[in-house]
Amino acid sequence: MAQQPTGSATRALALEYKSLQEEPVEGFRVKLADDDNLFEWEVAIFGPPETLYAGGYFKAHMKFPPDYPYSPPSIRFLTKVWHPNVYENGDLCISILHPPVDDPHSGELPCERWNPTQNVRTILLSVISLLNEPNTYSPANVDASVMYRRWFDSKGADKEYENIIRKQVSGGRLEAEKDGVTIPMTLEDYCVKTKVKQPEAPLDMTDFYVDDYDLDDDDDDEDLSGDDFAGDGDDSGNGET
Repeated sequence: MAQQPTGSATRALALEYKSLQEEPVEGFRVKLADDDNLFEWEVAIFGPPETLYAGGYFKAHMKFPPDYPYSPPSIRFLTKVWHPNVYENGDLCISILHPPVDDPHSGELPCERWNPTQNVRTILLSVISLLNEPNTYSPANVDASVMYRRWFDSKGADKEYENIIRKQVSGGRLEAEKDGVTIPMTLEDYCVKTKVKQPEAPLDMTDFYVDDYDLDDDDDDEDLSGDDFAGDGDDSGNGET
């Protein structure tokens, strides 16, 4: 039997989603995959300017566990991404999404893995950083890792890796046009500056991480997956994801 989401997980995701709509973060936009489900998000990641991925538009699916934030979410790219840390099926391999266990064979320090203080912002900013600075020591795609190392070590003289990325970026631009999304191309456009609406009253965080939070008896939670957070399906920033 599938584990039911905890009340604290629902509350945490609702607050994070609302925050990302009111204060977008440079490099990505989010929206709910289904207006009635806070645990699955659609993400659009824009390639950072002045990198191989500049002008790129990459779609991904983000799925949260029922006990979030105690366990990490997962990310799968829906757009084809040739990258040392992305499996062929699109699953992303990054330390911040690995459970906080001590595995000496992984080459990762426990502090590099998931912990409940992380959130969607820190995850996606880490993903954007990983695009341009992949981890080639424990690659998910060995061929991409070897190709990247040849490109890096040759200081760009070996063009095989670069050409594949440029082709995928071009394809992403066409996809963005179909989706009606404007891709930020300059650093000024990439770094979103948004006025944040001040809340009328401080958020009550008393039961933020209470696992036995009763969804059935709390009137507030009836609205968490409705119009207050999902809106009409708009994303958290420019256009949509």
